[in-house]
Amino acid sequence: MSDEVERGNGLVPVQYHQFDISDEDGPAGAALEREHNGLVRVADGTITVMTGIHTGDVDVTVTLHEALPAPGSGDWQEIVEISAHAASGELTVRGIMDDLDEELPVLSFNGPGDYRLRIHARGRDTAVDLAPDEVTEWYLIQAWPAPTQEVTVLRQSDTYGASVRAH
Repeated sequence: MSDEVERGNGLVPVQYHQFDISDEDGPAGAALEREHNGLVRVADGTITVMTGIHTGDVDVTVTLHEALPAPGSGDWQEIVEISAHAASGELTVRGIMDDLDEELPVLSFNGPGDYRLRIHARGRDTAVDLAPDEVTEWYLIQAWPAPTQEVTVLRQSDTYGASVRAH
């Protein structure tokens, strides 16, 4: 899209079915229970993306936009939009116990303030609770400056997400 500012892709380490999006200087979002949508939760100000695998690497693409982008093309099984706040302007994707080998673009590319994140997922049903050697899950995180809004669920179709929502 013409409004795309930057794009990055890399492997993100997962432990305990999750990787995080956070800003070290302040809360990135208001509390959101894991059962709400089965893909994204917020606890203690940290946005957590829930994965099917227990441990391993997932493939994450980040795209930064000046304004609301079209949802990612492809066979995404889960898509959720959530508002995020960057206190320091360093809202980033992080592993919970390991650093990324190669940093992804900072989601808060316009500096401190409010952003909207659209998180896409596919492949979460492939290796549930396992620690695969190869990538079995893919994520796309689109970010753009936007005022705080309610969480929006655009698609829910994987079995793993349904099981998380049921608990």
